[in-house]
Amino acid sequence: MAGLIRLDDPETDVALRLSKRARRMTLTVPQNGDPPRLTVPHNVPDADIRMFLMRQADWLRRALDRAPDLTMVAPGNQIPVGGRLLTIETASGPRRPPFVAGDKLIITGPGTAAPRVAAWLKESARAALAPIAKACAAELGASVGRISLRDTKGRWGSCTSRGDLSFSWRLAMAPAEVLDYVAAHEAAHLIEMNHGPRFWALVTKLRPDWKRQRDWLKREGSALHSYRFDQG
Repeated sequence: MAGLIRLDDPETDVALRLSKRARRMTLTVPQNGDPPRLTVPHNVPDADIRMFLMRQADWLRRALDRAPDLTMVAPGNQIPVGGRLLTIETASGPRRPPFVAGDKLIITGPGTAAPRVAAWLKESARAALAPIAKACAAELGASVGRISLRDTKGRWGSCTSRGDLSFSWRLAMAPAEVLDYVAAHEAAHLIEMNHGPRFWALVTKLRPDWKRQRDWLKREGSALHSYRFDQG
C-alpha cells in the first residue's frame, strides 16, 4: 500500500508515508489544506493500516472539522499583514512591489497576485526579523550567522549550531509583537540550544511578555497556514 488511501468515513484521502525511523503509526492533519498524513513503519501489513484508520475515524473527523478553511491569495480576498486583514486589489500602472493603502494591499502591473504577494511577504519578514534578531543576539553577547526565510509548516524559526537562523516568512502576516518574539526566541538559542530553564530565562530577559506572544501562536498560528499562494 502506498500513495493516497481513500476513506469513506470520513470521506477523505490520507497520504501514506513509509518511514524506517518510525516506531508506530502516526496520523496528522496538516493545517495548510494538504491531505491527512499517516506515517507508518516499514513492513506493517495493509490490513493493520486499514484497522488503524478505522479506529482513528472519529478523531480524524473532529480534526478535519477543526482545520481552518483555506483562502486563496487572489484579488478580492483578504490576507493578514502585520495582524491586520487587508483586501487584495489590483490597480493599473507600472509593475511595482505590492503596497498597503488603508485597508487594501495593492498589486499593480502584470503578473498573478499570489506569487507576488508571497515574495513581498518574504522580503517584509526578512526586513523585520533580521534587525531584531541581530539586536537581541548582541544584547546576549552573541552574533547571528546567515538568516534564511522559508515556508516551513512545523516551526516558526530554528537555529543551527553555527548560528544560522531560519524563519517562516508567514510571520509577516502575524502581529508585529509576535514576529518580534520569534526573533528573540531564536536569538536566545544562540546561547542555549535547548528549551531548558536557562533558555527561558534568556527569553524573559529579552522579552518579558513572551508568554502572551507564544500563546497567540499556539491559538492563531495555524490559521496563517490556511492561505494558499499556489494560485491567484
